[in-house]
Amino acid sequence: MADPWGFLRTPAQSWPLRPVPERVRDWRDVHRPHALLPIVSAQAGRCMDCGIPFCHQACPLGNLIPEWNRLVEEEDWAAASERLHATNNFPEFTGLTCPAPCESGCVLAIDAEPVTIKNVEAAIAEYAWNEGWVRPLPPERQSDRTVAVIGSGPAGLACAQQLTRAGHTVAVYERDDRLGGLLRYGIPSFKLEKHQVDRRIEQMRAEGTVFRPGVAVGSDVDAAELRARHDAVVVAVGATVPRELPVPGRELSGIEQAMEFLPLANRVQQGDLPRSPLSAEGRRVVIVGGGDTGADCLGTVLRQGAASVRQLDIRPQPGADRPPEDPWPTYPLVYRVTPAHEEARTLAHPAGESDHDARTFAAATVEFTGDREGRVRALRVADAAPDSRLPVPGSERLIPTDLVLLALGFSGPERHAGLMSQLGLGLTGGGAFARDQDFAAGMPGVFVAGDAGRGQSIIVWAIAEGRAVAAAVDRYLTGASNLPAPVHPADRNLSAR
Repeated sequence: MADPWGFLRTPAQSWPLRPVPERVRDWRDVHRPHALLPIVSAQAGRCMDCGIPFCHQACPLGNLIPEWNRLVEEEDWAAASERLHATNNFPEFTGLTCPAPCESGCVLAIDAEPVTIKNVEAAIAEYAWNEGWVRPLPPERQSDRTVAVIGSGPAGLACAQQLTRAGHTVAVYERDDRLGGLLRYGIPSFKLEKHQVDRRIEQMRAEGTVFRPGVAVGSDVDAAELRARHDAVVVAVGATVPRELPVPGRELSGIEQAMEFLPLANRVQQGDLPRSPLSAEGRRVVIVGGGDTGADCLGTVLRQGAASVRQLDIRPQPGADRPPEDPWPTYPLVYRVTPAHEEARTLAHPAGESDHDARTFAAATVEFTGDREGRVRALRVADAAPDSRLPVPGSERLIPTDLVLLALGFSGPERHAGLMSQLGLGLTGGGAFARDQDFAAGMPGVFVAGDAGRGQSIIVWAIAEGRAVAAAVDRYLTGASNLPAPVHPADRNLSAR
């Protein structure tokens, strides 16, 4: 490290956000453009270059964080980009959407603000694109092996890029009309603008990866025939089955899954629809679920012009400090305010600071009630007991609503009869596709990666699994592999619990 006292002399500073009244009127990135680079070198200089870099261990990709922190502090951006891309195919995706377990593992996080690693990563990635350093890397020679990748989310894309660069001929099959999976239709544009997905797709095309959007493997194309035409098949279809809320009144209209709501909002931004048929404009919205998807719904309904919005979280409100059950360097459950929550607070009290929070913690949904036409009109909620999370008798109250969005996470991949039977896939007790320590599943030559095999997770794990399964497929095809495999089998087993 250039300045051994940087972590003491330089206060932590995050990427500034655009003013709330400005950003809720559009769907662009919530951050101030061009505001990150002037501060990021000093922020990278806060890195202590620890003898044991726990940030490196906390990152599923094994990102070389102290190395590129030092290079950014020295303003050697080209070398920083090389070190960043050595372990991460898509650092702009993780720099914008990853919850940053690396920052929780930063040694500074023991008793101070951690290094803003995620911001440094985003800055390196954008600098590299602006300077033209991110170029196609086609293989020097081609093998005679072909691979089909089913799914174009982050796991499928990372796998396809690694195998293409290893010299294999790779075709990516995607059932949606556009590529990117949840990157395209699940994550709102104010968190990840879609041109950033498009430019990576174009890089991969230039490297030789073939894309086949609008093809549902298992129905449009027989999966067994696809396996017969290729030397290997990788199933990276994600975990897209939403969790349900089985309470009375669930059948009422106006109660929608988040992943029915968010893709339509994204399609409006892509120009497919003039207006979402599930638009929150003028409606009283209740979001059930306190995670990232719920926050994405919150930011979306605010931009659509909801009359009011509440977000219900069944968990008790976390404290501001790391709890004893989440010791450093684990990712702690603490009270966090996302940009969407800041927007809700500011719009509710535009005159100044307020304690208003769109979230209601320790809230258990008991029942939905509706009108004679079968439309939802209210949600009955009760206090949730801290340990059991069951409704506390006598604490029930009604919340009026015209639109309810269920953001309760995902239970696993779709149990598509065609895909499963045609490839011989089985299920784990948790509902994911069963696989062995080498990602192999079902009939010989079939592999499973990403959320389809590990269950619902975060983007950095998806990319790590995509890179790891590529190494496993390369070994299967050639007997050996020089591709990096960042995910240790034991880590996969532990993380799936």
